[in-house]
Amino acid sequence: MSLQLWTYLVVGATFALYIGIAVWSRAGSTSDFYVAGGGVHPVTNGMATAADWMSAASFISMAGLISNMGYGGAVFLMGWTGGYVLLACLLAPYLRKFGKFTVPEFIGDRYYSQTARNVGVICLLVASITYIIGQMTGVGVTFSRFLGVSSDMGIYIGMAIVFAYAVFGGMKGITYTQVAQYIVLILAYLVPAFFISLALTGNVLPQLGLGADLKGTDVSLLAKLDQVLNDLGFGQYTTSVAGSKLNMFFYTVSLMIGTAGLPHVIVRFFTVPKVADARASAGWALVFIALLYTTAPAVGAMARLNLIGTVNTAVGVEPDPAGGVRVNAEKVKASADLLAPEAALPYEQRPDWFKRWEKTGLLKFEDKNGDGRVQFYNDKTKSEAVKAKAEAAGLKGNELTVNADIIVLANPEIALLPNWVIALVAAGGLAAALSTAAGLLLAISSAISHDLIKGAIKPDISEKAELLAGKIAMAGAIVVAGYLGLNPPGFAAGTVALAFGIAASTIFPALMMGIFSKKVTGSGAVAGMLAGLFVTLFYVFAHKGIFFVKGTEYLDLIGGANSFFGITPEAFGTVGAIVNFIVAFAVSAVSKPVPAHIQALVESVRVPKGAGKAVAH
Repeated sequence: MSLQLWTYLVVGATFALYIGIAVWSRAGSTSDFYVAGGGVHPVTNGMATAADWMSAASFISMAGLISNMGYGGAVFLMGWTGGYVLLACLLAPYLRKFGKFTVPEFIGDRYYSQTARNVGVICLLVASITYIIGQMTGVGVTFSRFLGVSSDMGIYIGMAIVFAYAVFGGMKGITYTQVAQYIVLILAYLVPAFFISLALTGNVLPQLGLGADLKGTDVSLLAKLDQVLNDLGFGQYTTSVAGSKLNMFFYTVSLMIGTAGLPHVIVRFFTVPKVADARASAGWALVFIALLYTTAPAVGAMARLNLIGTVNTAVGVEPDPAGGVRVNAEKVKASADLLAPEAALPYEQRPDWFKRWEKTGLLKFEDKNGDGRVQFYNDKTKSEAVKAKAEAAGLKGNELTVNADIIVLANPEIALLPNWVIALVAAGGLAAALSTAAGLLLAISSAISHDLIKGAIKPDISEKAELLAGKIAMAGAIVVAGYLGLNPPGFAAGTVALAFGIAASTIFPALMMGIFSKKVTGSGAVAGMLAGLFVTLFYVFAHKGIFFVKGTEYLDLIGGANSFFGITPEAFGTVGAIVNFIVAFAVSAVSKPVPAHIQALVESVRVPKGAGKAVAH
């Protein structure tokens, strides 16, 4: 059976499953729509939370980033998983004890201020809309490659599928759909990893394969990858750090506290009956998340070795004519010149997967020296030895551009795995993007219908009217998300990291101070959130060229690129959070003290015992 037919069958079957679940579990009340009635089992909620949390960034991009960055890519592993632990231990049980539908509702009640609630809505919308751009882009990339349609058409199809199960099912439909999506995405991630690890190292578990020797040799996979990348000028895979260690630390912290502040993940803990169930579901979610996150480093390393081995015959990891990849032990042990012209793949002999990904524009070849071969190396290397070898070989620069986002999706094709495995990966990529998109859309919808309309504009709205408003708001959010996916703004390249930075600098500090401090006032919280948001957006947009001052280069506004102690825009959420905390406590110190009943409320929230069902006020 052809790859195209396999893809249509597998992806079509998963879409039918999602829509079927939505019809079965459609929401009939605001409680169903916002928190699935508050009766979801902890294991089910843990699986749904894992799918909600593991977005297209986790499934599609993370292993690609690790593959490109090497050790420096650990910021994503440490940041995202560490952030989830923060959320599970420091926020989730206490927010569940509070028993509200949304994050802005908690902020409004804790800080006894409608203004604080409205600012919370703004921060939530900015973070969620920014984050959703990346999900829609992931949907477009996956559709365009595997289903033979344009990226734009892929986004339209994705919008229709999300509309079918999110608008009618609300949180109830999304929860059970996400359980199915988790099963699809985790199988899609693990199955190719098992195949490739077994082929390269003889270990079926990629976690063991990463530290093992290549099959038939006494050379470890990582040692070989280090040698190959050094010879090609890319640097040591196992020690490379992008930027300074201070930036790496700030980036990790930004991702951690940004993860803990993501509203669409936090609301998942309102869907279980009790506080104890919130803790249990957090633990189960960590188990389900760990299955993918402990596999990602191996996927990244093996994919990098496979990719280079495909276009460079001297590496020793090469396509197997019988299918899959194989290790050529003699070549692995030999110290061949990887920059020798004859080692490069003749472009006319490029494999089918190469041709298919070229059509997407995410893989590009430019024959700079006119020899008809694919020269793949780092022409910006600092290594004088590599520069000298490249010049002696007549190379005119790197000729292959590989987008990091294709690493996971293309990996099974590079390794010549069966067509059904490649189709499964396509379904997994779509499941990851759609599951997170649905959670974000619900967070946006509830912020508009529950926090703005019911909380500020029309407090006496009926439950039926609020439910309708929620569905209309979600439909509108899908349209906006689709538009942004079709027409991404100029700073879209860093949208996922930016979303985490916004959540880190606004929502996380407000929640932490709301739970663990009785001294922070409403005016302090508002000032802190606005200060954190402004500082973060200013630094990011100044780098991306959004601001313009007549006669002034935009980077001059902040003193040049990465001017704040070498910290990159993606890592600046940590600075924004620090500013938030400082401003909030400073303003609170000169404000009227927090009312006694609010202090008592904070005290009761910190005792995670016996919470009832979430109720709307």
